[in-house]
Amino acid sequence: MAFMAVLESDLRALSSEARRRYPAVKDGAEHAIIKLRSLSSPSEIADNEDILRIFLMACEVRTVKLSVIGLSCLQKLISHDAVAPSALREILSTLKNHAEMADESVQLKTLQTILIIFQSRLHPENEENMAQALHICLRLLENNRSFDSVRNTAAATIRQAVALIFDNVVHVESLPAGKFGSGGHISRSSSVTSDVNRSINSSESWELEIVSREQSLMRETLTNAGKLGLRLLEDLTALAAGGSAIWLRVNSLQRIFALDILEFILSNYVVIFKVLVPYEQVLRHQICSLLMTSLRTNAELEGEAGEPSFRRLVLRSVAHIIRLYNASLITECEVFLSMLVKVTCLDLPLWHRILVLEILRGFCVEARTLRTLFHNFDMHPKNTNVVEGMVKALARVVSYVQVQETSEESLAAVAGMFSSKAKGIEWILDNDASNAAVLVASEAHAITVAVEGLLGVVFTVATLTDEAMDVGELDSPRFEYEPVERYNGKTAVLCIAMVDSLWLTILDALSLILSRSQGEAIVLEILKGYQAFTQACGVLHAVEPLNSFLASLCKFTINFPNEAEKRSAVQSSGSKRSEALVEPRDSIVLTQKNVQALRTLFNVAHRLHNVLGPSWVLVLETLAALDRTILSPHATTQEVSMPVPKLTRESSGQYSDFSILSSLNSQLFESSAMMHISAVKSLLSALCQLSHQCMLGTSVGVGSAVTQKIGSITFSVERMISILVNNLHRVEPLWDHVVGHFLELADNPNQHLRNMALNALDQSICAVLGSEQFQDYVSSRLQEISHEMEAGDSQLKLLECSVISPLRVLYSSTQNIDVRAGSLKILLHVLERHGEKLYYSWLNILEMLRSVADASEKDLVTLGFQNLRVIMNDGLTSIPADCLHVCVDVTGAYSAQKTELNISLTAIGLLWTTTDFIAKGLLHGPAEGKETGFHDEHPVINQMNGDLGETLSSELPDKVNERAATRNIIDCDKLLFSVFSLLQTLGADDRPEVRNAAVRTLFQTLGSHGQKLSKSMWEDCLWNYVFPAVDRAFHMAETSSKDEWQGKELGTRGGKAVHMLIHHSRNTVQKQWDETLVLVLGGIARLLRSFFPLLSDLSNFWSGWESLLFLLRNSILNGSKEVAIAAINCLQTTVFSHCSKGNLPLPYLNSILDVYGHILQKSPNYNDNAASKVKQEILHGLGELYVQAQTMFDDKMFSQLLGIIDLAVKEAIVTNDSFETEFGHVPPVLRTILEILPLLSPTEYISSMWPILLRELLQYLPKSYSSLQKEEDDARQASIADKSPASVSPKKVEDPPRSSGSSTTIVAGIPSYLFAEKLVPVLLDLLLQAPIIEKHIIFPEIIQTLGRCMTTRRDSPDGSLWRVASEGFNRIIVDDVSGFNLNCGTDLKISKTASMRIWKEVADVYEIFLVGYCGRAIPSNSLSSEALKADEALEMTVLNILGDKILKSPIDAPSEILQRLVLTMDRCASRTCSLPVETVELMPFHCSRFSLACLQMIFSLSSCDKASDWNMTRCEVSKISIVVLLTRCEYIFKRFLIDENDLGEHPMPTTRLEEIIYVLQELANLILHSETACVLPLHPYLRIGLSDEEDHEKRPHLLALFPSFCELVITREARVRELVQVLMRHITRELALEKVSVSS
Repeated sequence: MAFMAVLESDLRALSSEARRRYPAVKDGAEHAIIKLRSLSSPSEIADNEDILRIFLMACEVRTVKLSVIGLSCLQKLISHDAVAPSALREILSTLKNHAEMADESVQLKTLQTILIIFQSRLHPENEENMAQALHICLRLLENNRSFDSVRNTAAATIRQAVALIFDNVVHVESLPAGKFGSGGHISRSSSVTSDVNRSINSSESWELEIVSREQSLMRETLTNAGKLGLRLLEDLTALAAGGSAIWLRVNSLQRIFALDILEFILSNYVVIFKVLVPYEQVLRHQICSLLMTSLRTNAELEGEAGEPSFRRLVLRSVAHIIRLYNASLITECEVFLSMLVKVTCLDLPLWHRILVLEILRGFCVEARTLRTLFHNFDMHPKNTNVVEGMVKALARVVSYVQVQETSEESLAAVAGMFSSKAKGIEWILDNDASNAAVLVASEAHAITVAVEGLLGVVFTVATLTDEAMDVGELDSPRFEYEPVERYNGKTAVLCIAMVDSLWLTILDALSLILSRSQGEAIVLEILKGYQAFTQACGVLHAVEPLNSFLASLCKFTINFPNEAEKRSAVQSSGSKRSEALVEPRDSIVLTQKNVQALRTLFNVAHRLHNVLGPSWVLVLETLAALDRTILSPHATTQEVSMPVPKLTRESSGQYSDFSILSSLNSQLFESSAMMHISAVKSLLSALCQLSHQCMLGTSVGVGSAVTQKIGSITFSVERMISILVNNLHRVEPLWDHVVGHFLELADNPNQHLRNMALNALDQSICAVLGSEQFQDYVSSRLQEISHEMEAGDSQLKLLECSVISPLRVLYSSTQNIDVRAGSLKILLHVLERHGEKLYYSWLNILEMLRSVADASEKDLVTLGFQNLRVIMNDGLTSIPADCLHVCVDVTGAYSAQKTELNISLTAIGLLWTTTDFIAKGLLHGPAEGKETGFHDEHPVINQMNGDLGETLSSELPDKVNERAATRNIIDCDKLLFSVFSLLQTLGADDRPEVRNAAVRTLFQTLGSHGQKLSKSMWEDCLWNYVFPAVDRAFHMAETSSKDEWQGKELGTRGGKAVHMLIHHSRNTVQKQWDETLVLVLGGIARLLRSFFPLLSDLSNFWSGWESLLFLLRNSILNGSKEVAIAAINCLQTTVFSHCSKGNLPLPYLNSILDVYGHILQKSPNYNDNAASKVKQEILHGLGELYVQAQTMFDDKMFSQLLGIIDLAVKEAIVTNDSFETEFGHVPPVLRTILEILPLLSPTEYISSMWPILLRELLQYLPKSYSSLQKEEDDARQASIADKSPASVSPKKVEDPPRSSGSSTTIVAGIPSYLFAEKLVPVLLDLLLQAPIIEKHIIFPEIIQTLGRCMTTRRDSPDGSLWRVASEGFNRIIVDDVSGFNLNCGTDLKISKTASMRIWKEVADVYEIFLVGYCGRAIPSNSLSSEALKADEALEMTVLNILGDKILKSPIDAPSEILQRLVLTMDRCASRTCSLPVETVELMPFHCSRFSLACLQMIFSLSSCDKASDWNMTRCEVSKISIVVLLTRCEYIFKRFLIDENDLGEHPMPTTRLEEIIYVLQELANLILHSETACVLPLHPYLRIGLSDEEDHEKRPHLLALFPSFCELVITREARVRELVQVLMRHITRELALEKVSVSS
């Protein structure tokens, strides 16, 4: 095993060390090795003394090395239990001798060995061995000659030994295992609340166990281990008292060390003192006596006893006794506590008092300790009230702030300490104050500790209260409050006693420090205490402390001006808290303290809402003041002052705190839904009380007092509404209480209060009707199937009537017009939002509105009619059937009044609503067999019919009432025709408003319900009502007077009449009839859109259609612009609605197209703007006509359509030739044409029209006549060669119809390129849609035209035509040109011919545009830097598409085309090196960049890219490119050397230098394909390795440039030389010279 091997190794080391000077030891070691090999376990070693003896022998030599080895081996033997217990005496003797040696390592080994003995089975069990072991440690500790490390190790060894001894006592005495104390004072956390919680957790477990076992485990007999521990405890007590230890044979020891050991034993081995009587006696008589003597301060303390560290240990020991042994040492603990409290009042050093305060603070924050102390002392009549004394002592320390000269500095320091503590930084004072700054800090420390102690008491009370609630002794505030005469629970009684005894002292101290402090951390901590204590008082129902703390808290919420506070105090000096009067102009500043206090108040109110009761008034007064503050424009928030440290918090705007407080204020009342109903009533009573107090005096007086009272009333009303809204599920017991107060407010003389009451009543009624409870009632009524819901109905009726009845009461009980109008407005809101839910209140509502119709006040009539309009529009389906005739009667009453025209007009609209509602019966009635009309029942009543109920239930609205008592039959058809007759009559009224409304209503009715009419009814409507209305409107529009007339006379001014202004569009009778005509045409359009298939089947409809077209054409040509547009819309509507569905026959379609052609040929009789608008509408109509009816178009119709559009384009160009130049945009007509052109793509049936359409568009782009004529001839020849027999006939291509718009004169150009810019994208979109054959025909012309547009860059660099053309060119190159070889026909000859012509045009465009227009310094004054960057990017895109999309793709372009394209890039790349060196720096950067990009593209084309496919075109391009590239590189090298020689000492331009560096780098990276390398100009013997396919890293192009590299080695540019060296190495590798060496 490993232990045996290690032991043998140690024996060999011992033998080696003793080989020369100590042969006996050497022999013994060798003998032990032999012996050890015969042993197999530590137990066998323990039985054999030879192994131990050799190590003891080595120690007896007393040399350092041998001793260290011997002691180390002894430690291993003892650790592995390889030593017999009988050898302990001899081992201790050896250790004692070694302790006297002066070597540090030996002494340390000695101490380690002793500690291992205590930890092993050799633990001393008799007094002699124990005393000897401890004596060795104590001697090393007290020896002045010992090293510091030895003394420190000895002290640690003693502590561990003592712990092991007492652990053994616990084990042997069979005491409960574990540490039953806190190993010292409890560490302080970042808040007092955390300290209290941690103290509960740390003390709860051991207290319960010890208390439960204390009486049963007490015994007087001790085991030997217990006696040893007792002897040790007595000696340590004697040493701590300054005496000598008889048993340990120590005359003196540092008292601090002995006291520290005692403190450790007291705190960690409580169970020993609780169970073993001898230990308890030593504690009571010796240790307590020692501590009492040490605690006295009446004599001057000298030596160790006066040091702060000794005093701290004494106080900590006393604290442990009080905390852990107060139950058994009641008298002693009482004495200790009295002495501690007394110390706080004595004139002692500040550090001493701080230590005492720390101890008292520890008691206060330990809930279990404080509870035990209060129970054992304060609640015991014979004992002293020690807890009360502690609290008063702490309060006295806090009260010193009032008398200190440095109070402000101390308070600032206190705030800083709390802030630091919140950040985790603890203040510790170890020495006495030596200067003023330390003195202030020390005083602040004392105050801080005192405040924390008081807060600890507060949180302890709160914690114990929560515990009492948890065990059921107290009711939670969440439950409904039921008064209890007396609590019987142990914890509850204790909490009440603590509150009664301590609250006043705590309140005075905390309120004092809170009023004087500004630091955020201390304010937050104290306010937490306020909250905790207040909530505890509320749970305990301690009314006086609760109200006092609430009143104190409210004082810190809002900072009112001083004068206002004085006035408030005089007016209500007897109350706990007086309400301050805020002047409207006073500046109110809410500090962070105020904000936090308000938050605390909200927390308390949330927690105690069920138990506050009458105390709500205090809270509400503060919240009302807060509400006024938030609404005040002079209120601001303020950050904590900078000298006071503050907690980090989120940055926010000035009013962020206001918004948070306002939200909290609202949430408090929103949470009333969780209150018990009694608590809600208490809250409402408090709000009413606050409102009544403020209502007194609002009727008289002005100024801030009235304003403030109204603000409080507003607060009360708003919060009552909030409570009502959040308690809608139980509104019945609250409704009368709330509404009664609102009605009382409505009778107040103050106008503001009346308005407030009306608004509140409105919100309340709507909230109740919109609640889920009311909705459930309505749903149950609608779904009722039996008589079991009668109780629910009665409850619903009672609730509904109680909600609505206040409105009628309010209207009838007052004569105030404003209040009456307010009640009608409320009713309007109710009907608008919740009218469908009402049932039992309709009769009262309608009777109220009937009475309003008879009123003489115009405003009331208007409001009443608004209510009626809501009913007729939205409520007809929800009211009972017996109220329907009442609705009609009331509508008639409002229609008959003559005071307001608008009401009469709206009444016509209500007629439409009535017809709409009644016409629903036509859907369900027996229409079959009737020609003039039919009967049906009210839908509501039909649902009650047993035969039809199930059939119609799914078709009727969900909100109809199913419970009608009678069946009133309605004559639907007769009513409809009577309405039609009335509307026709009104359509001829002299008042334009009335007739327009009538016309509109007539056509709306027909359009909405026409599907319900039979054919006979439609014929009656058309010939009796519709067509007569149209004829009359046309006739009146033509024959009416055109004389302007003045409006209604309003009065006189200066003796002259003043007339109403009339708009110019209505200042004649004819214009007003035009407006009517527009409405008539709109109605006709609606009828045609909806019912054209039905109408076209009627007899004689074609004659009516022709007469209608005649009227429409005349209206467009001779009518006003509005009439013309309406007529066009009538035609468009017919086309749009029925062409796509196939419902428009071809004759109708041709007649509409003829009308459009006729109108465009004859210019309308309007001004230019009107004519332009009409033309736009017509063009839109043409586009829509083709889209909807394109399947009906043939070549002739399409040619006719193109001819019409061509005529419009040329006319627009001629008439608007300067429009673009003047206004900078395309004329409206041309814009419209651009919009409809994408719609004109020919269908597959007329695909031969594609070339005609595209050539039609090409003539509008910039192009000369000669080029166009030439391209047309080429296109004809190409089409003859390319067309297959199945394609379009050549005749159609050669001779397009004249009507298509291809006239003999070609437009050479438009004054501006704007139209062309917009036309190019349209052209390209159409091109991409064209079939492949037609696309082949027109493609060369398209490319040539785009190239011409691209060359306009120099003529118009600021324009966008060249950009649009370039982008379009790129688009078609990528989408079409590069893919022609994939889509070509089966005839290769035809495809090659067409492709050749296309590639020639492509090469021409690239050559002209890249060489002449890209990378050039084209002057421009209006383009921004972003636009220039975009232009450069576009140039790069053109180049990249040429290189990547064309030359690298498998295209079918001829070799000469490929060579032209590569040479084009080479010409662009040669710009930088071709310029003289003197002018190269003048070239713009983008020019050089473009040149370099072209060079880079040539490199890319020459290289062999593994990522891309290698094809024939790619191979051909690579061969062409490498030749061009080598030529270009040689020229660049040559020009570089020439320019460098010419410049002399002058530096080479950066552009040239970058170019050659780039070339050299790319040459090094360039990898050629084997096929490409074959074209290199190399000697035949150099071509041998070019065909090696396995080596892909060949660079044969470097061999061709070797002469140029040889010339470059002499350049002055170091970078160039380096790159040439790299290339030379590559050449060496190409020639395989790097493998040749001299040796070979």
